[in-house]
Amino acid sequence: MSSLYRLLDTYEPLIYIGLTIWGLFVARGMYQTWREWRDSVYSLEREFALQKLIRRTVYGMFILGFIFVEFFISTFIVPTLPASDIVSTPTLDLLAASANTLSPGELTQAALLPATQAAPNGMSGCVPETIMITAPKPGEEVRGTVVLNGTASIPNFGFYKYEISSIGSNVWATVSAGDKPVKNNKLGDWDTTTLANGDYFLQLVLIDNIGITVEPCVIAVRVTNP
Repeated sequence: MSSLYRLLDTYEPLIYIGLTIWGLFVARGMYQTWREWRDSVYSLEREFALQKLIRRTVYGMFILGFIFVEFFISTFIVPTLPASDIVSTPTLDLLAASANTLSPGELTQAALLPATQAAPNGMSGCVPETIMITAPKPGEEVRGTVVLNGTASIPNFGFYKYEISSIGSNVWATVSAGDKPVKNNKLGDWDTTTLANGDYFLQLVLIDNIGITVEPCVIAVRVTNP
């Protein structure tokens, strides 16, 4: 079921567009049927028009219900899902280095660049005092339950969430979320024991109170549980 929830969350904009188009057609049909009912002369004709109007009204209520369900799943259910169904597919060696290769920090930066256009500090989209992951560090090896520290604070704050994705994958799984601003403090915990060992992106996502998402802060880490 969690995969279905994540699928609905991934295609949320397209679902809203599709439901809106469907709703416009239903609303147009309701208006036409209402005119038929209003202009009907014979009682049988009015009865048929009324039945059509009721059916189309029910369709409209179904569409509103679908919109509510999609909003509820994306806003309240998906952020609480565990990340245990993310499978590591390590395609880049973030930390290994030899005499003629890059350092671990430089490798982390190189790993991030194709997917996230990382900044020189090995992070992408991170802004001090606004959105920042300070622990773990880019390229760090993590194991067990990891304490995430950083900053998630903007005017008109809504909520934040932190997500993971295996390197080479475009699928993000929400680990947890918070509804209070944080400044240079604990954002939450991440249980890495539910994951296969390997290289992952960790991103902090910040949303304001009208639903606008700030560019995520992304780093790369390696899970190395015994």
